[in-house]
Amino acid sequence: MNAAGHHYPGHTELLAELTGTDDFVMMLAGSRLRVTLVTIHEALADVPRLVTFDKVLATIRTTNGDLARYFTPRPRLAVLALNPHCGEGGMFGNEDRDIIQPAVEAARSEGIDATGPLSADTLFHLAVKGDYDAVICMYHDQGLIPLKLLHFDDGVNVTLGLPIIRTSVDHGTAYNLAGKGIASEESMVAAIKMAAEMAVVRQTRKA
Repeated sequence: MNAAGHHYPGHTELLAELTGTDDFVMMLAGSRLRVTLVTIHEALADVPRLVTFDKVLATIRTTNGDLARYFTPRPRLAVLALNPHCGEGGMFGNEDRDIIQPAVEAARSEGIDATGPLSADTLFHLAVKGDYDAVICMYHDQGLIPLKLLHFDDGVNVTLGLPIIRTSVDHGTAYNLAGKGIASEESMVAAIKMAAEMAVVRQTRKA
């Protein structure tokens, strides 16, 4: 898209603009783990200034709203810290104490079942065990590395917050595989099935 002059970092931002959506969230999902992202396709050096109270709270709200709408009535959300060990009392940064924790507290005051900030190096073990319905991550690789470790072949990209249902594969174009007959169809199949399941839920609630 960028080579053709359409300057979007990904489909998520393009579809958000086309549907007039301000608060949207990328979720990557499989049967064992769901992750959503506060920042998406950004340079790692830019992430700390982009992790704001408003952005974290908006991500929590959108994640909670669409998970409750399509997947589970009362989502249990884990909110990750930005820094190792949640900043270790300010030794490794103050973002977790000054930004993420107040956002979590604000979400809880609205009745959202959110917990955090939590240390990323241990949290995913608990999430995969089933203690949480989704993990809210501060940046791209924080969430996608564990997701793709578990769901490399069958992960689904879901855009939350849109007025439409949108699912997709969780991988890129893989031009190196095009025309060779060796690309896996599993992620596409999983994305179509998830979209169908979401549509059934949406239609049932309208009935």
